[in-house]
Amino acid sequence: MLNLATVVGRNTHMLPHMLNHYRNMVDNMYVVVYRQSEDDNIVEEIEELGITPFRVVTEPKYDWHKVTELYNKLKRTKADEWWIVSDDDELQVYPRDVRDIVEECETKDYKFVTGGFLDRIGPQGTFPEVKPDTNVHETFPYAGFFRYPMSGACPNKVTLMKGYVDVTPGQHYVRFANYATSWGERHPDRMPIEDCFTQVHHFKWDSSVLQRLLEVAETKTHYSFHKEYNKMYRSIARSDWKIDIKNKEYLVEKLKNFSYIDYNDYPYWDKLRSLIVKI
Repeated sequence: MLNLATVVGRNTHMLPHMLNHYRNMVDNMYVVVYRQSEDDNIVEEIEELGITPFRVVTEPKYDWHKVTELYNKLKRTKADEWWIVSDDDELQVYPRDVRDIVEECETKDYKFVTGGFLDRIGPQGTFPEVKPDTNVHETFPYAGFFRYPMSGACPNKVTLMKGYVDVTPGQHYVRFANYATSWGERHPDRMPIEDCFTQVHHFKWDSSVLQRLLEVAETKTHYSFHKEYNKMYRSIARSDWKIDIKNKEYLVEKLKNFSYIDYNDYPYWDKLRSLIVKI
């Protein structure tokens, strides 16, 4: 069986689009709701979208370590099955059918698959509003790589794995014993990046993102990575409150297909892959 695990907090408006993206890719979808207080209305918002939470937890604001713990615990409920782990603003795209990739992993005894972020942004580098009826592919026509150069945020992601495979905070790497991780270009348990390196289209950059960046930056807690968020917020402020899509370092390109995401649409993916795995 192939399962989807996601943890949702404030960003409920992207959740329906995200789940719709994965609906035909997996057998089961598990939504864990992360609320910040007992009177948080996040559960009501989720249920209004027609989604039944698998689990509801109440934890401190923006504790990304706790979010990763929730992912690891959820996956271990079906430890021998395969899982896609995706935050609620991530649309993962594979070079071929994900079930074929799982079958190859089983045959060759690979335990996990990795990938990296492609940041999606609106026209002229703006942050569009997302509603239930929004076509996110048309609304975010540009893809690039600006978050890492602007804030230093890690662009690596573990995207597909066996349930017993634990990930590090942010789901950036696999966590092994003695504090070892899967960082680097090669690991015997990982499907080689030449065979599959997942594109993680990141739809974080909508009309609510500036407020969310500021809120995390103001937490001043180590588990929220507040310095990274503060750096991103200040970088956007310096570029007139948008992303400079003409900055060549960001490798921003307008995509051609706006009905779905085509793995081959973005022209610099091979170049980015080589960069990302070294970070």
